[in-house]
Amino acid sequence: MKITSAEFVTSATKPSQYPSMAMPEIAFAGRSNVGKSSLINTLVNRKHLVKTSSTPGRTQLINFFDINQRMGFVDLPGYGYAKVPVAVRKKWGPMIETYLSGRETLSGVVVIMDIRRIPRQEELNLLGWLNHYAIAGILVLTKTDKLSKNKQAKQHHLIARALERPKNDFILFSAKTRRGRDTIWNAILSLINIEDNK
Repeated sequence: MKITSAEFVTSATKPSQYPSMAMPEIAFAGRSNVGKSSLINTLVNRKHLVKTSSTPGRTQLINFFDINQRMGFVDLPGYGYAKVPVAVRKKWGPMIETYLSGRETLSGVVVIMDIRRIPRQEELNLLGWLNHYAIAGILVLTKTDKLSKNKQAKQHHLIARALERPKNDFILFSAKTRRGRDTIWNAILSLINIEDNK
């Protein structure tokens, strides 16, 4: 996918603050520190469109971006980080479910997981929400460059089993090597019915 423009639009916590965009949106969701910001930056060929942080749990707002003036990317707050205040953690579920259930322009959600970690209840809840609201999900396993090929294969199998999904449902990704970037773009474009303009 050729990126001609990628711009931050606004941050929000509730529907009244969402931008009025007629374009299809793709949201990105995952546990804190799974490499969500790095994945989005890699997709749009920008180093700092989405701010990355060494401290998990920093993204506590829903952040909207305009990509090529043809689609929206939505960076959802990371979940599951213990050091985030309890009050903030409790807001995460209602904030995200409100967005997922009511955003008419939402075309799909990229669900991001660290290949080194076995999914827990939060991932099952997120996938359950997507299924309940009939929202398409793109499953991505990040940080593959941090494991050997044998360890990658083992973790891929364990994660697929934990989520009761076929292994082919998962895209293996690395921000460092850009592995999987084109595959993720193909999956996104198929959801929003936009042809690639390479």
